[in-house]
Amino acid sequence: MEDPVEDSKNRMKRSLKTRHLSMIALGGSIGTGLFVASGSAISTAGPGGALVAYTAIGIMVYFLMTSLGEMATYLPVSGSFAAYATRFVDPALGFAMGWNYWFNWAITVAVDISTVSLIMHFWLPNVPGWIFSIIALILIFTINAISVSSFWETEYWLAIIKVVTVLIFLVIGLMSIIGIMGRQGTGLRYWNYRSGPFVNGIPGILGVFVVAGFSFQGTELIGITAGESATPEKSIPKAIHQVFWRILIFYIFSILVISLIIPYTSPTLLGSSAKDIAISPFTVVFQRAGLAGAASIMNAVILTSVISSANSGMYASTRMLYSMSLQGYAAKSFGLANKRGIPIFSLLLTTLISALTFLTSFFGPKLYLFLVSASGLTGFIAWIGIAISHYRFRRAFIKQGHKLSELRYHAQLFPFGPLLALVLCILVIIGQNLKSLADFDWISIGVTYMSIPLFLVLFLYYKLRYRTTLIPLSKVDLKSTIRDDELKQNKA
Repeated sequence: MEDPVEDSKNRMKRSLKTRHLSMIALGGSIGTGLFVASGSAISTAGPGGALVAYTAIGIMVYFLMTSLGEMATYLPVSGSFAAYATRFVDPALGFAMGWNYWFNWAITVAVDISTVSLIMHFWLPNVPGWIFSIIALILIFTINAISVSSFWETEYWLAIIKVVTVLIFLVIGLMSIIGIMGRQGTGLRYWNYRSGPFVNGIPGILGVFVVAGFSFQGTELIGITAGESATPEKSIPKAIHQVFWRILIFYIFSILVISLIIPYTSPTLLGSSAKDIAISPFTVVFQRAGLAGAASIMNAVILTSVISSANSGMYASTRMLYSMSLQGYAAKSFGLANKRGIPIFSLLLTTLISALTFLTSFFGPKLYLFLVSASGLTGFIAWIGIAISHYRFRRAFIKQGHKLSELRYHAQLFPFGPLLALVLCILVIIGQNLKSLADFDWISIGVTYMSIPLFLVLFLYYKLRYRTTLIPLSKVDLKSTIRDDELKQNKA
């Protein structure tokens, strides 16, 4: 008789198609970081500085995704990078990364549904915001509870909306630059304006590294979905290469267009933040091109982007908790999937934590800000874990006598790729709040960098309790096939 867990996993795999994976990986990297925060990035570092920062982080993300792709095509598994840390580095690292990442996305869902209320106030300012947030949470839970395919289809179409919006923006922006639409063409005048194209020097670029890093978070969903892909050896490499070119086109070209049309000193760029979600450099460009209703249209696009982020967050955190249960890092009930292939108990717990976090914004604002701050850097910590895991995987692979020709997909420029990702992620984490570090503002430092001690607590707890050690390269488990339930054997 077939194992019900394995049977449900097979159903999940059959539902994930290559077109979904590539579009969702792209959609996961296009969100409010591009539509909203890109303006503040240009204001902080100038047009040239913003372009350098986004290009550097984009290259780093590409190398990071090729690292994840090499491991995911060789050993596809749900919640992959926490499982890889367990197998290739130290079970304590896998434990800490898994819980850290789950916590991050559970909190992010709460932040996103709170943002939904801010966006809806643009049209319905007199309706209590919590109503919109509750509706959004119920909608996201329902999408994830119906079936795996319902999640993929929803994300696929939400991603298409974002992609089409950016393409239209680029065309209209180009026409505005050369003077076909709107006012007289701007050309390169704003790149030479005052202190442009570089403003605030290296500190300015480092500051934008942080903004760009947050903008690209979500691309690691390729690894989370690896265990549910019918043909990971084909779909994952294709998705990675498509994401690289699309990031280049969408992010780099979008930053270029915005910086050519709007001067970096413009107050509209300074207002581009999550606190004023209705202000977007995209909106300003559309308005300058003479398009009526631009603000309302962009607000609708930003709404779909936030819902997409919350939907992806619910999926990612649910699958991570599911994977951790199969590794023995969480209760066994979280590793059970229903007949539709949904790890329902993992979904329920994630939804509960997201709802409770959202409620703290009403009953305890300080607690809410504490939770949001605690999850702030966890995405970068996950990226560091991916880089370390891949470096160890490749070294163990060679040490044990394997040939690179055995790999279905090769990461680019090893070991440069993972080492570059490691260095830049550390720089981004340090640069999160350079002013507080320079001023020795311990309260601000504690709030900003709270994710780090929380991660260390998880890591040290598991390491001391189970007395785990760094796995020798010669003993790293490199079996070419893997079942989720086999991951339990890697627990110390």
